[in-house]
Amino acid sequence: MDNRMNILEKALHLFYEKGYDAIGVQEIADAAGVTKPTLYHYFGSKYGLLQAVAMEGYADLQTGMAEAIQYQGDLQLNLERMTNFYFKFCSSHEAYYRLMMAMMYSAKESDTYKAIRPYMSEITAMMTQLFMSAGDRIGNMRGRQEQYSIVFFGLLNSYMLYWFNKSSKDRPALSEHQAYELVHQFLHGIYV
Repeated sequence: MDNRMNILEKALHLFYEKGYDAIGVQEIADAAGVTKPTLYHYFGSKYGLLQAVAMEGYADLQTGMAEAIQYQGDLQLNLERMTNFYFKFCSSHEAYYRLMMAMMYSAKESDTYKAIRPYMSEITAMMTQLFMSAGDRIGNMRGRQEQYSIVFFGLLNSYMLYWFNKSSKDRPALSEHQAYELVHQFLHGIYV
């Protein structure tokens, strides 16, 4: 592993474990086994490192999400496919996912929020486009596609945070059936 990737990996885990504000540059450099000048050479600043951590993790999320979200003429199947991808991504990238959520819900003027906001906006835009594509077939959705995308993304994130907060032996399986159940609940509510 090269120095840049090593620093990114150590920073991700330190930011996830202790929070961005609680970690100093020296602690990250020590964990990565590099000097502070080396860290600054690659990232320029602690905030530059945070931006790189956010972007590095997002690259895999964006690629998989863009593929899973391509509208195929059936909104339910698209949402199930996207949910399955999201389950796999989040469960295999726990540190990044939990850091991403913490950053998203941090103070509006904080460095953490500013670093993650563009990526979360892109996910919302991709999901909104999926609902826009389905809008012609599902007429009662017109004009509320963004609202539906935000609510669905919120459902996924609430479920994943619930899942991570369970002990590993008590976690329900992140299966295709579970994806179906979540999508069904979203599309039909609790009365069906």
